Amino acid sequence: MKIERIEATWVSIPIAAERQHKSDFGQIRTFDAAIVRIDTDAGITGWGEGKNAAGSAGTYAALVTLINKEFAPRLIGKDARDISVIWDSLYNGVRAHHATTRGHAMPDMARRGQTIAAISAIDIALWDIAGKSLGVPVWRLLGGRKAERMPAYASGGWADAKTIGDQLSGYVKQGGFKAVKMRVGAMDGAPHVSAERVKAARAALGPDIEIMVDSHGTFTVAEAKRFAHLVRDCNLAWFEEPVTADDKVGIAEVRASAMIPIAAGESEFTRFDFRDLITQRAVDILQPDLAICGGITEARRIDALAASFNLRLAPHLWAGAPAFFAGLHVAAASPSSYILEYSLGANPMLHDLIEEDVSVSDGMIAIPDRPGLGITVREDMLASHAVKLQ
Repeated sequence: MKIERIEATWVSIPIAAERQHKSDFGQIRTFDAAIVRIDTDAGITGWGEGKNAAGSAGTYAALVTLINKEFAPRLIGKDARDISVIWDSLYNGVRAHHATTRGHAMPDMARRGQTIAAISAIDIALWDIAGKSLGVPVWRLLGGRKAERMPAYASGGWADAKTIGDQLSGYVKQGGFKAVKMRVGAMDGAPHVSAERVKAARAALGPDIEIMVDSHGTFTVAEAKRFAHLVRDCNLAWFEEPVTADDKVGIAEVRASAMIPIAAGESEFTRFDFRDLITQRAVDILQPDLAICGGITEARRIDALAASFNLRLAPHLWAGAPAFFAGLHVAAASPSSYILEYSLGANPMLHDLIEEDVSVSDGMIAIPDRPGLGITVREDMLASHAVKLQ
C-alpha cells in the first residue's frame, strides 16, 4: 500500500464574535491548524494534523511548506504501513541510515518545533490509514480500549472573579462534567488576582467538582509558588504549566514547594522532553499534544514512560478533529490515562470540520469504534477555509 500523495493545508476557520474569548494568547478570532491528507494507491485516505500555536495565535505557512516541499517528496512510494520506520526516517533526517543500522537516534539540526509538528501530522494520518486498511479503529491497533467511554473535564474558564463561578457552573450543567479547568497567570496580571478567581470558582462549585488551573507557563517560579500558597485550601486537581517549559528545573521547584499535582507537556516535543520532565521530578501528570509531540507513534512512547514511572497521562486535546480523535484513541489504549480534555471555547476545527458529532454526556466522551481515527472530514469546509499561500 504505497503513498501516492501528501498535501498539507493551512485551514483557518472564523469564530463568531459572540463566541470569541481573550486570554494571554490575545483575542481568539479563528481556529487554525495544518491539516494533512495522505492518499494511497489502495484508495485509502488518511487525515492528520500538526500545529504550532493555539487558536489564531500563530501562522502555518512554514509548517505547511515544510510538509509539502520537504517531507512529501521523500515519502511518495513508501509503504504507508511502515509507520515507525517513516517516523524514524523523518526524525533522523540525513543520518536515518546510520540511525537504523546502529540502533539509536542520530542528530538532525533544527528538528524541534516545526519539524516535529510536521512529523506529528504525517504520523496521525498514517495511523488513520492503517486502521482503515484493516477495518478497525486505531485503538484496536494499539492493543484495545479499556472503556467505551472516558471521563472528561470542561476546559475554559477566562471570566473574572465576579463571573467565573457562573461560567464554570454553566460548564457543569452543559455536559454533566465532574471536573473543570480555568486559566490563570499573565492574563490576570498578578498571582493574587488569579488566586481570587480560583477561590471564587471553588466557592461557586462546592467541594465535589474537581478544579484544574492552567497558567500557560506564564508565571515566574516565585509567582507560581506564591499562587500555589494562596490557593492551598482550594483542593485543586492540578496546576498546569506553572512556568515556561524552557525551565524544567523551575517547574520541579514549584512541584517541590506546592501541595498541588503538577501537569505539563503540551509544549514538549518527543519522548526525550518528557523524559527530562520526569527525571527532573517536575511533573505528576503528562500532557502530550499529539499534533506537537510526534503524533500517535511518539505518544505511545510517552505513555510507556508514564506507566514506567507510575505517572498519569491526560493528553492535551485543545485541537482540531484529527489530533483530538488521535488523543482519544491513545487515551483509550493507555494504562495511565484517566481523563480527557474537552474544549468549552469555540472550536470549529473540531465541531465543523468533520461530519461526526463530538459531545459530552454525563461528563463522559464516547471512544469511537469506526475504522481509523473514526472521522469523516468535510472537504468542502476544508477547501472553503484554506489559506492560499504564494
